[in-house]
Amino acid sequence: MDDAPLLELAAGLARRAAAAIEAVRRAGFVVDRKSDESPVTEADHVAEALIVEGLRAATPDIPVVAEEEVAGGLVTAACPAFWLVDPLDGTRDFAKGRTEYAVCIGLVREGRAVLGALALPATGEVFGGLLGAGAWKEDAAPRRPIQVRQPPPEGLTVLASRQYADDPRMGPFLAGRPVAERRSASSALKFCRVAEGAADLYPRFGPTMEWDSAAGQALVEAAGGAVTLVDGTALRYGKPGWRNPDFICRGA
Repeated sequence: MDDAPLLELAAGLARRAAAAIEAVRRAGFVVDRKSDESPVTEADHVAEALIVEGLRAATPDIPVVAEEEVAGGLVTAACPAFWLVDPLDGTRDFAKGRTEYAVCIGLVREGRAVLGALALPATGEVFGGLLGAGAWKEDAAPRRPIQVRQPPPEGLTVLASRQYADDPRMGPFLAGRPVAERRSASSALKFCRVAEGAADLYPRFGPTMEWDSAAGQALVEAAGGAVTLVDGTALRYGKPGWRNPDFICRGA
């Protein structure tokens, strides 16, 4: 299967998972705790099962690395190509009744995130990006292309993770930059806002896993932006334990 159909596969599964998550939210749910004390809900499990079943049926030759399976002890070795799935990024916000959570499906080849599909269940937005082919968004309006923006004259709009908005590294990093506005937000939604030109910079100081960032990185880079380590080198995938170092997501 070529990359364009793979992106459509991922986008379709992200859309279906988003609908399943909203159905769980409407029906009510309990919040459990994983071994690391992070929250997990029925919505995480339902969405992940839907996604991994769809990916494995359509692309049996491409391994799937999914957050809840890894948490349950399933060990998958990194290989030349693999899917990275976060079925419900932002479970804390979902559990608290907020609207900032996302479905993330990314494809990695040779350590690089090459395509990504993200759905924002609470708003009905779906995003897709394929390196070399551009990025798009659809919601109540039809699908249309998106791209990062040049920073406006008044300065940068900076997004910060809600959980790490007060990280002491943020101030020194932003010092000397023309910042017009800082906003706190949760989940991979921040990648979407940079990719569509609604924000300019998302510095991430604090722990993340590869399934948190792969789809978003592919989306932003397909839209003309970049996601790098703090020193400007590439953020790569297939690292030990699937853990990311700090990274910076930039628009134009």
